[in-house]
Amino acid sequence: MGAMEDLRVTQCTRCPKLVESRSRIVNGTGPEDADVLFVGEGPGANEDEQGEPFVGRSGSVLDDQLRTVGLDRETVRITNCVRCRPPENRDPTTEELENCRGYLETEIDRLDPDVIVTLGKVPTEHLLDRSVSVTKEAGSVEEIRIEGTPRRLLICVHPAATLYDRSQEETFADAIERAAELADVDGSEGGQTRLDGF
Repeated sequence: MGAMEDLRVTQCTRCPKLVESRSRIVNGTGPEDADVLFVGEGPGANEDEQGEPFVGRSGSVLDDQLRTVGLDRETVRITNCVRCRPPENRDPTTEELENCRGYLETEIDRLDPDVIVTLGKVPTEHLLDRSVSVTKEAGSVEEIRIEGTPRRLLICVHPAATLYDRSQEETFADAIERAAELADVDGSEGGQTRLDGF
């Protein structure tokens, strides 16, 4: 078991191929009491280089959409199913996902978010434990249990999907808006969180 300090994994050698392909462990970023937790698949080249999740093009798409709904990157937490870059950006294997799952569950448990937003097929299927048609199911909310606690999970397409398929933009935007509603953020007041009805 690698060490998990606060919400960060500082050392882990469970997946030999990932240890070989990573240049660092990429931990989640954002406040440790964030209301919204976004979960991606795993780090790509940019993330591995900079040590932060979602810093490439898909990160920009996510940032823009967060701002639109009155959330911003500083107030949400963003993490991944696996914290090390798979070689050639392949999908993480079932074994790799399982090896890292304890870290993700611990992060969710300590963070105690109002809503978990899964970005794309891998994190959605990993946490729901079933096959998912993300495009069809985007925007829907399911209940899952993490460490015995019920959690709300919102299915969302991966932000990169909007870069390859324009028709996904609305699907993505709607899901992020739903996330803001679930976290009780009101975008109409220039991104300020609503004050008891005012």
